[in-house]
Order: sequence, then C-alpha cells, then structure tokens
Amino acid sequence: MDITTIIGIVLGFALVGWSILSGSELKNYINAPSLVIVLGGMIAGWLVAFPLSDVVKFGKVLTKTIKNNEFDIDQIITKIIELANVARREGLLALEEAVSEIKDDFLQKGVMLIVDGTDPELVKNILETEIENLSERHARGKAQLEVMGSLCPAFGMVGTLVGLVAMLQNLSDPSSIGPSMAVALLTTFYGSLFANLIFIPMAGKLSLKSNEEILIRSVMIEGLLSIQAGENPRIIEEKLKVFLPPSVRKSVGTQEANTENG
Repeated sequence: MDITTIIGIVLGFALVGWSILSGSELKNYINAPSLVIVLGGMIAGWLVAFPLSDVVKFGKVLTKTIKNNEFDIDQIITKIIELANVARREGLLALEEAVSEIKDDFLQKGVMLIVDGTDPELVKNILETEIENLSERHARGKAQLEVMGSLCPAFGMVGTLVGLVAMLQNLSDPSSIGPSMAVALLTTFYGSLFANLIFIPMAGKLSLKSNEEILIRSVMIEGLLSIQAGENPRIIEEKLKVFLPPSVRKSVGTQEANTENG
C-alpha cells in the first residue's frame, strides 16, 4: 500500500480539525444538508459524466491509487539481465523454463512471444498495444477523479446559493438566518476540502503511478527485443540502466553480469 496517500488524507483532516477546535467547536462544522449537497451532487454528476462500465470499475481505480506498483524498475532490469544470461548460455528456447518464475504478466507474455519465434517487429507492436491500452485505462480512471474534484467545489457553490436563497427569503425570522448561513458557508467549505485534499491529489497520484508503470513496460520491451536480437547481457544492462537515476545504477545487475563475463 502507498502509505503516503493515507497519511496525507488523515493529516489533512487532522490539521483542519485542529484549526477548527482552536477557535470553535467541531459540531459547528458538521452539517448533514451541506454534506448531502456536496457529496450527493458530486456522485450524481459523476454518474452523468461516465458510463456504467466505468462507474463499476471505480473501485479498481482507488485500489490502483493507494497501492504500490508490484515491481520497481531496478528489479525488472535485474530480472531482464538474468533472462539475457540464460538466453546467451542456453538459447532463446531455454527461456520457456523461466516463464513460471516471472510474476509480471506483461513480461511473461513478452518472453513467450520470443520463445515462440515471433517476429521482433510484431513482438514490439503487440507489447506497445498493451501499453496503449494500459494508458487508456489509467486515463479514464484519472478523468473520473478529476471530474469528482471539479464537481465538489461546483456543488459547494450550489449549496451556497441554496443557503443564501433560504436566508434572503426569511430575513424577517432571525432564527432562520443562522442555519441558512451555515448551509451556505459549509457547502463551500466541504466542496473545497474534498476536492483539494482527496480527489485532485489522488488524480495526480494516479497519473504518476501510470507514468511509472508505462516506463517499466517500456524498459521490458527494450530488454526483450535486445534479448531476442542476441545482444550481450552486459550491453543490455548498460542500455537499460539509462532509465534509472545515477544513484542506483551501480547496484543493478552487476553481480549477474559479472557472473556471465567470468
């Protein structure tokens, strides 16, 4: 789990709560009609904006946002170098035995395409199409979060207008002004809070995770095509290390490459 997402949300609400308690009572900031207007309106607008097929998959979007990627790029590069050494020593067909040890479906699929003798250009096209589909799925998930982030403040403004109308219609009754003003102000507060603490940051987090996963997939394609071309594992290692920050390049693949060279 990406613990920073949870920590950020909890910390944000905690700081807002502390600020409230410093000058008022928490119960003064709890208003059911305001919550219904903001969250209910957001959900309604979300349902209007997206088809049912996207709505029912939203749980996966949230899971993707708070879940760490299964593999780091340095782990993938190390694995590809191991596969390159196997192919260099025993041939491409020997990679079939290593498929069962590969946990990533994308890498496993690429290895099987190589073992089956698929043309390199076709291997590249198939795997790049997989990446395009992955990017499209992530983009639709990000769009849902962004729409939610935009709808919350919008319905906060709707709630503000509802509260102001109710207040202006009852100016002769001083006892009604307070509750109406509370709805007017708290809906704006809720809308801004949910949008800027939850939905918009989560859309950004999902975008970062998507870019990271696409990068990892691109590294896999580069490595697989290099293995299929029969390139030296040491050369493959150096080609793939350019995708890594300089600070971690020395720790990746060195032992495996040295074993092959020795």
